[in-house]
Amino acid sequence: MEKHFNKLLNIISFRTLLIVVLIVTGILQFFLMLGNIRGTTYDIQAFQLAPETIRAVKTVEDTVKTEQERDNAENAVEPVYVFNDETAHNRSSLVTSIFDILLDVRKDISASKEEVPIENQVHQLQDKLKDITDSQSQLNFTDSQLQSLLTANDASIATAKTFLVNLVETTLKEPIRTDDVAQVRNEIESRIRQNDTLDENLFSVLAVIGRAAIVETEVLDEERTEELILQAREEVEPTRILQGQIIVQEGELIDREVYRQLELLGLLNSHTSTKPVLGLFIFIVLQMAFMYILFDRSKTDLEKRRKALFVTAIVYSISIILMKLLSLLSDQFDMTIAFLYPTALATMLVRLLANERAAILVTVLTAASAGILFHEGYAAVLQMDIALYIIFGGLSSVFFMRSMEKRSHLLKACGIVLVSNFLFIAFYLLMSQSDYELVELLFYAIAGITSAVLSGALTMGLLPFFESALGLLSTMRLIELSNPNHPLLKKLLTETPGTYHHSVMVANLAEAACEAIGADGLLARVACYYHDIGKTRRPAFFIENQMSGINPHDSLPPERSAEIIISHTSDGAALLKKHKMPKEIVDIALQHHGTSTLKFFLHKAKDEGKEVDEAAFSYPGPKPQTKEAAVINIADSVEAAVRSMKQPSMEKVQQLVHSIIQSRVQEHQFDECDVSLKELKKIEEVLCETLNGIFHSRIEYPKEG
Repeated sequence: MEKHFNKLLNIISFRTLLIVVLIVTGILQFFLMLGNIRGTTYDIQAFQLAPETIRAVKTVEDTVKTEQERDNAENAVEPVYVFNDETAHNRSSLVTSIFDILLDVRKDISASKEEVPIENQVHQLQDKLKDITDSQSQLNFTDSQLQSLLTANDASIATAKTFLVNLVETTLKEPIRTDDVAQVRNEIESRIRQNDTLDENLFSVLAVIGRAAIVETEVLDEERTEELILQAREEVEPTRILQGQIIVQEGELIDREVYRQLELLGLLNSHTSTKPVLGLFIFIVLQMAFMYILFDRSKTDLEKRRKALFVTAIVYSISIILMKLLSLLSDQFDMTIAFLYPTALATMLVRLLANERAAILVTVLTAASAGILFHEGYAAVLQMDIALYIIFGGLSSVFFMRSMEKRSHLLKACGIVLVSNFLFIAFYLLMSQSDYELVELLFYAIAGITSAVLSGALTMGLLPFFESALGLLSTMRLIELSNPNHPLLKKLLTETPGTYHHSVMVANLAEAACEAIGADGLLARVACYYHDIGKTRRPAFFIENQMSGINPHDSLPPERSAEIIISHTSDGAALLKKHKMPKEIVDIALQHHGTSTLKFFLHKAKDEGKEVDEAAFSYPGPKPQTKEAAVINIADSVEAAVRSMKQPSMEKVQQLVHSIIQSRVQEHQFDECDVSLKELKKIEEVLCETLNGIFHSRIEYPKEG
């Protein structure tokens, strides 16, 4: 079953798995919380008598009345207009331009030696005026009007020009709004036709010019007006129906307004299902969206992300179930039994089994869900006291107890949670400004203690289950495996002391390098302790264990020597599996040499003139699959090489480390893991620093006296 499940996980993409897990988690949460979002409702209709006195059980804004008041305030705002001083000058200049063009055409015609027909004169004037008439929609001259301009005498034209320019300029110096333009144009035309000094043949064309010249001089300042409208609307205080306010007295008629208020408050049977359910749906979608972002943007390897996702989803679901059970019992007690909930349970489990970021997110999401699950009445959307209680308890276990590498650390974390619970309960009791009896105070004290103790006890109890069911390797488990009293480490120390010392040295190097590139330093250290456990099968065949100076390889053919050396990876993996060691450590035991070649025995075989199958002198692999395995691959070779150096100096160590890493890259040993060249450079730097600290030359102190 497990094999088929893992095969299925490898087929589907992580995003698909993430979406499926979050949908399942969200659906479970939705149905668990659905019963906690409904309140007291009434089966009543409009225009019937109220069966009892109904009060508002929450404070809500009466948006209808608020909007009415704001509309009234908006309608009372006077529009702001801005007068344009330049309009009079611009429009009078337009009139002047028309007459100037007319005079230029008349002058050209007079200067012509040939007699120009009047029709041609009209067309010529039309062409000259085309730019102006195209831009001014009101300027539509007929042929007869243009003909009257061309045939009038100079004195009439001059009089008309002066009169019309002055009339337009004088008129436009007064405020004229868009609605007044038509009236002012009529007045302009009337004044033109009543003027005795003008040639009556020019009345029609002057009226067209005068009307076209008149435009609004005072325009609406929409931006300023909108600001005043917004200001007026914002100054209107929202109309609210206050909690406890009587909506209708018993026996009174429920009119349309009362019915609308009851509907707004959600007190009618026919109006209670849609909004809270939709709100709960949005609430859960928002929570799942945060989880999606957290895991989708995670930079850890695929296997770790999968396990962290399953842990987070399962722990979060368990938290919801526990809170649901408590909420079902809350009606049987007068006191708030929600304070019994283990506030740091979800936080500590996810912190130990996944990572700190996921633990913080789960704390916030659990607290928010608790606000709904422990919600009482309609006094607020969320029961904020319980939500804050869980947030403070959960986060205290993360921020005030950063290390949880030992069981004693977990107990200390419970102590910190206990202090946080007590402080928050004290805040809660003091802020409520009520007088509590001794029994109630005793209950809240016991609740705070129970919450902290359950947080630690359930974490300790559930931890092995998660580790076994999901194949997880927690920090605590790694610390246990690093204990020198572990049977395999005892075996390594007693049977292969040289290998044990080598493993400890490699562990120091690998841990420092892993922490520098953001990999799991603790996993690397523990895996190094066990990576050469296979050498315990034939200890004397490995140089670090050859204390007598006798090398058994001297009497063996190179093929057999290579076979013995190469087999220590598979022997080690078999021994680790026999002792039920975590998969991560078994994998590193297999991968720490990748598919590299035993060049010494390969060259020895070639020197003996044998036909060589290079595969027989190469490790079977697989190549390193994780950053930790890649780092151990490098550190293992580097430590052995530097240890064999005579008088190691900083420059020699640096050159050696660089050459080993380059050799691994050229052999494509890191093609199957996500270690980058930048990270390899960082690994090189850290290894050089650490090695120089280990193999530094002893300082010669001056002799005394």
